[in-house]
Amino acid sequence: MSNNSSQPSFAENRRQFLRHNSLGIGGLALAWMLNQNEATAKTKLLPKNRQSFDLAPKTPPKPATAKAMISLFQHGGPSHMDLTDPKPELTKFNGTEYQGEVGYSFVNEASKTLMGSPWKFQKHGQCGTEISELLPHTSTIVDDICLIRSMHTGANGHEVSIRYFHGGIPGVLGRPHMASWLLYALGCETQNLPAYMVLTDPGGPPVDSTNNWSSGFMPALYQGTVLRPKEPRILNLNAPAHLQGIPQQQNLAFLNSINQRHAEQFSNNSELQARIASYELAAKMQIAATDALDINQESKYTHEMYGLDRDETREYGTRCLIARRLVERGVRFVQLFLNGQPWDNHSNIGTGLPSICKKTDQPSAALVKDLKQRGMLDEVIVHWGGEIGRLPVTQNQGAPEKHGRDHNGQGFSIWLAGGGIRPGMIHGATDEFGHKAVDNIVTPNDYQATLMHLFGIDINDLIFLHNGQEQVLSAGRSANVVEPILA
Repeated sequence: MSNNSSQPSFAENRRQFLRHNSLGIGGLALAWMLNQNEATAKTKLLPKNRQSFDLAPKTPPKPATAKAMISLFQHGGPSHMDLTDPKPELTKFNGTEYQGEVGYSFVNEASKTLMGSPWKFQKHGQCGTEISELLPHTSTIVDDICLIRSMHTGANGHEVSIRYFHGGIPGVLGRPHMASWLLYALGCETQNLPAYMVLTDPGGPPVDSTNNWSSGFMPALYQGTVLRPKEPRILNLNAPAHLQGIPQQQNLAFLNSINQRHAEQFSNNSELQARIASYELAAKMQIAATDALDINQESKYTHEMYGLDRDETREYGTRCLIARRLVERGVRFVQLFLNGQPWDNHSNIGTGLPSICKKTDQPSAALVKDLKQRGMLDEVIVHWGGEIGRLPVTQNQGAPEKHGRDHNGQGFSIWLAGGGIRPGMIHGATDEFGHKAVDNIVTPNDYQATLMHLFGIDINDLIFLHNGQEQVLSAGRSANVVEPILA
């Protein structure tokens, strides 16, 4: 687009168009396309100098292996020594006193009595990764995942660590989610669906609620769009019968002209711009979203693979399948959350842990298998993990069968697959009891730097100007790409 001042500006062209044309759906589409064209022209500027914000697709600054990401976030802190990180020494010294220092969240119920895992581990796949019997389906994808056993937040709290993973600084509110940074840098391949979609649990929101998908100090355009956790997943997607067709087109066109004139008076109001964009998107979603959310198009084999034929897996399996259908249609980032923090097994771990495993294990593994068989895994990153892990000692809750484990942010596990991640490997380690990460420690900032690298972005070069200060995702904290886990 030329910057010659003698030519009419985009805003003037649009005003002339609106003044002299009675906009039907074609006119509305043209206005939207003109807006996108201007936005695309401006994306030639470096992000830190950008004067407008949009979701037009952009070329990554560096070679990229990933185009989209699905995060299966497991709120509460899955117990790694019972699931993904076998500790023979912990089993050997079960019932004895731990000699190291322990930081507790619940001191009144604390103990230093070591608790070995009551579940068996076995090697699986060609890589021989050991996985607990509680995760029989995850065991079948070990050759496709990278298991990181050395995650470290340095804090035992839920919110403090969740915000570290999502926003780059432990405990700090008001930071944009990592996905918001991704959209700010690269936009989205589809303009017919929200770029960042959140799939919540029908039982309620996760701990820390809407902070989990906030765009923080970035424009509201980059925040997560929440799908309803039950049908209909989008309310009022279609207009009433008497307003469909030409009446709806005319109403939308009139609304668009009013909104745009209003926006020109308040060009710095990002929430207003996001609301206008949402109206434009809503019209396009009537077809695109209806198609994306219709899992009845899938085969019986696919339904069974995700566990839709079983009560305990049907709900989570449905959301995992929807996540695949969304990224398949160009959505950049999809994140699944659970109700509250079901992995927070302070008590009754003997029944609580198997229960949440049954809900999530099969669908999570099915997602990786499904992406792989469709040739999508090479370009889609799948993340599975929580914000913390659990302690190797017993948290006493009365009778032995009611015992559990307290929080532990010093060392725990997550896994990644696809999008340029090296498959079939283990990275890092915790100590002999699973308490602290001791080898190849990975922080949430390292995790963020690695993911951004896979999308072709240097985390330190992606800058957003906020209140006159240059901001980066890691907020200047050490953030290193974990090179050994790259394919």
